[in-house]
Amino acid sequence: MDDFRFDEAEVRARAATRLLKDAPEAVARSDDDLNPDLKAIDPLKARRAAAVLVPIVLHEPELTVLLTQRTDHLASHAGQVAFPGGKIEPREDALAAALRETREETGLDQSYIEPIGFLDAYLTRTSFHVVPVVALVKPGFVLAPHEGEVAAVFEVPLRFLMSQENHARHSREWLGKQRYFYAMPYGERYIWGATAGMIMNLYDRLYRAP
Repeated sequence: MDDFRFDEAEVRARAATRLLKDAPEAVARSDDDLNPDLKAIDPLKARRAAAVLVPIVLHEPELTVLLTQRTDHLASHAGQVAFPGGKIEPREDALAAALRETREETGLDQSYIEPIGFLDAYLTRTSFHVVPVVALVKPGFVLAPHEGEVAAVFEVPLRFLMSQENHARHSREWLGKQRYFYAMPYGERYIWGATAGMIMNLYDRLYRAP
């Protein structure tokens, strides 16, 4: 990764040819990617449409990625690190949903956000069909995290997330067997599961060698 600058010009140039230009419909990534023989996603369960924003903040000299930590009392994914996002409401598309949820969860105003493309659709173990929207975010914003949903909003250097040495594979016991998932521990933050899977997709699209 020493050959990369992780600055605005580099990300814009790579995004222009490597990110999807339209929101994907077919699922290409999922929570089952590392577990071909131990699938947890129920193929008969109805899929629920969702979208997240992958906010890349235009700091100098190197960019960062903005993430949230969910509050501990939520019914699902309590305490986990996540991209801002949620369900796609009727008459919304993925981009509109990602921008709305980001504003509701973090207070980040849309005027600071420039969408630049999409990652592959991701299917979670809970049957959410997630479309990740990649965006550049101008510095200078003021955040107001939703007290009921977001315990913290923090940033991680893009260089850290895009470096292979930080792409770990951890496991937990599930139904008596070891189930594997991506993990990227960063200080006191434990980035794992679907969020880490989407970050791996960002790496594959922007920085993995062809």
